[in-house]
Amino acid sequence: MKNQLNSGSLETLKPEQTLLMSARKVNGGKLQLEFAEVIKNGKGMNVLGILNKSDERFSSSARRAWVTAEPNDAQESFGINFGVDAGWEMTDRGEILFLDILNPTIDGTRCRVQINETVEATDWQEENKHRAAKRKGKDGDFITHDGNYIYSNTAVILSNETPTHTILQPDSITISEMVDTTTGEVLETVEAMHEDDLPL
Repeated sequence: MKNQLNSGSLETLKPEQTLLMSARKVNGGKLQLEFAEVIKNGKGMNVLGILNKSDERFSSSARRAWVTAEPNDAQESFGINFGVDAGWEMTDRGEILFLDILNPTIDGTRCRVQINETVEATDWQEENKHRAAKRKGKDGDFITHDGNYIYSNTAVILSNETPTHTILQPDSITISEMVDTTTGEVLETVEAMHEDDLPL
């Protein structure tokens, strides 16, 4: 299948669909390709996100992944012009070529976003825990696994099948953590939360 510019959008992306959103010029004459995919996790659609779609803290449920590429190799692989005459736009993030290619392929095989969660941080993640560690919502509390921060990494792989994701089981939030155990006073009313209630 041929890769078609402007064949999709982030706003209309459905589960199991991938979008090659854009290319950005980066150091060394390379490109950074941005992919997005709505990951189906077997839990159904989260109503919380649907009912808060106008709240920026509940932004698109599409997961993002970035890949660095040589312009000529990307052009050959995707059949898309990444040359100087390709319609690059200057933005606050530098020169960007907006692509919006729905279900991009290389040699007939789809590019898919794969999630790989771990408690092992990269050097950058370790230095930037406040930005890199998994949270309950955009500015929520950190989510942990066996007491350790969870780092949710993404990769772009070639597969016509649904990728296998590595999702760590978060620590449970118990009601006793929300109650003053000496007085029995409820400090905060919360629903019992478990992995199924948390965003990917």
